[in-house]
Amino acid sequence: MNRADLITLYEAAIAAAGGFERKGKANPYTSANGHMFSQINKDDQIGIRLPKPRQGELLDQFGAGPFTSYGATMRDYVCLTGEMLDDPALITALLIEGFEFVSAMPPGGKK
Repeated sequence: MNRADLITLYEAAIAAAGGFERKGKANPYTSANGHMFSQINKDDQIGIRLPKPRQGELLDQFGAGPFTSYGATMRDYVCLTGEMLDDPALITALLIEGFEFVSAMPPGGKK
């Protein structure tokens, strides 16, 4: 999938989820409570931040492994697989889970 199509898919999933918005120009992302919870990296992959048990489920079910951005493995993120990208409803559900996950954390931001 090319970058433009991936961004369109990502934006549609964000719109379907409601409650948060896409940010970023070159590398789109979402954030809440001072924490980023999803992004598209420069390698045209979508990563979503989720609790450890959910990460394990997605690894078992879809082979979704760690997500890297600019050479760094992003803590608590999973990289969506092609199979997952073929299911827009799943992407929306995972974005909502990611939003809920970071919303339950202490507020982030500059110290």
